[in-house]
Amino acid sequence: MLQSKLAYESTGVIRLPKKKNNSGFTSTQVLLVIIVIAGVVGVVFSSRLLSQSGKAANAEAAEEIEKIGIALDTYAKDNGDYPSTDQGIIALWEKPEIAPMPVNWNGPYLEIPIIKDPWGRDYIYIRPGVHNRFGYDLISFGADGIEGGTGEKEDVVSWIRPDE
Repeated sequence: MLQSKLAYESTGVIRLPKKKNNSGFTSTQVLLVIIVIAGVVGVVFSSRLLSQSGKAANAEAAEEIEKIGIALDTYAKDNGDYPSTDQGIIALWEKPEIAPMPVNWNGPYLEIPIIKDPWGRDYIYIRPGVHNRFGYDLISFGADGIEGGTGEKEDVVSWIRPDE
């Protein structure tokens, strides 16, 4: 019975009958679907990663402002006052050579100088501060470098703690 369904050729080779209805997907179609799915997954994950990197940069700026603040407090304890705006935060690792001269400079107050925020712009130091008139204001204008903003463009400042 099986042999009756098979076609014989003159050479003696048995050929199976050809299918008339091809169902299923070609390898090109499968590959195309995989590429589309990978593209969608890539877009979703990359947007999440970029969002996380912005949050990480804000957290890094807040941590650096905290470190600079501790060093500034130590400087003020040793010298009776914070460095002037003109002396800047450089006074934390280089003894100031402009007035007011520190009376008991025991620096460097930071092992590694921190001048630039995570976005590559200088931290802004103001003494006396506008928001903290008995101390100082230390500011990073965030990812956009412009005062104000929300999210990763939000300013990171010394007078507001990130957990507040």
